[in-house]
Amino acid sequence: MTTTDTLIAPGELLQRLDWRYAVKQFDPQHQIDDPTWHALTEALRLSPSSGGLQPWKFVVVTDPAVRAQLVPASYGQTQVREASHLVVFTAKTDFDTADVDAHIRRTAEIKNVPVAALAGLRGMLVGGIVESKDPAARAAWAARQTYLALGVLLTAAAVLGVDAAPMEGFSPEQYDTILNLKEKGLTATVICALGYRAPGDKYANSPKVRFYRSEVFLHV
Repeated sequence: MTTTDTLIAPGELLQRLDWRYAVKQFDPQHQIDDPTWHALTEALRLSPSSGGLQPWKFVVVTDPAVRAQLVPASYGQTQVREASHLVVFTAKTDFDTADVDAHIRRTAEIKNVPVAALAGLRGMLVGGIVESKDPAARAAWAARQTYLALGVLLTAAAVLGVDAAPMEGFSPEQYDTILNLKEKGLTATVICALGYRAPGDKYANSPKVRFYRSEVFLHV
């Protein structure tokens, strides 16, 4: 594949993005098949992050009993129970030098170079992320990275014809407790239910509300 190859036509991409909306009612009988789900999880794994540091884990909640527990923690939003799949985006709460070193080791492995050859990169990442930020700033930085992954997931789902409902309307503290995230050094930042819209979801055919291009683009 060359840089000029187009795998999806521009018009088709826009059609898929216009088709997607935040689903309010899923069809619990319509499940995502394994190849499609694998592609979506790979899209998450391939998501960009600052410095390539990936300060996250994606928690896929499959236990029906746990998902039922999460409904009250989601202010009664039943999508977390009815959707085919539920992904909880979590950020590392104490990202530190050890996390940078893990990334450096993986980079050396993938690029087939000695770890020592990446000393400059390591110094830049430790200095720019770990040493220049206090714990609260590092936690906020890590949380922001998860939204990059969410955007990738929503776009990938739309292209594959999978419905999604991204949600910030939940209690991170309750999610952390129910999913035992604190013990893992993680905290929930945003959630996304995925599956297929129920035929009766009245929002499915609502027109998308966006500002005009002239109101959202600035050219300098």
